[in-house]
Amino acid sequence: MRARNKRRLNAEINVVPYIDVMLVLLIIFMVTAPLLTTGVNVNLPQAPAKVLDQKDDHPIVLTVTADGDMSLNVGPTPDQPMAPDAITQTVTKVLNERPEAPVAVRGDGAGSYGDVVRGMVLLQQAGAEHVGLLTDDVDKPSQQEQE
Repeated sequence: MRARNKRRLNAEINVVPYIDVMLVLLIIFMVTAPLLTTGVNVNLPQAPAKVLDQKDDHPIVLTVTADGDMSLNVGPTPDQPMAPDAITQTVTKVLNERPEAPVAVRGDGAGSYGDVVRGMVLLQQAGAEHVGLLTDDVDKPSQQEQE
């Protein structure tokens, strides 16, 4: 008699290591997902952007200079540099009087992105739910080109 080979080849794929990797990835995504959702809520306009109608309701505009100084177009000292606490208090008062007033940030192109974000956070703390970003018209020459 012939000796039969009692061992058979196992043609199955072992999926246990793949399941372990998937569980680790699931845990990583579950931990990092809440960290990605923090930030400032900003509604960016769809192209083409609409111009703010200043006849009906004067917008609240926070201007951030290249040096990081911030000023408001409303309040006791319009267009003068203000402290962050004063900005928050002034915007809160204006929004209590005019809750539907549009709120926007005008940042200097040579300035820091972080300064603009800090300004947006101040507006959010003051109660502004929607914050727009002001830009120059693409077809309009900039002030540097005009000089």
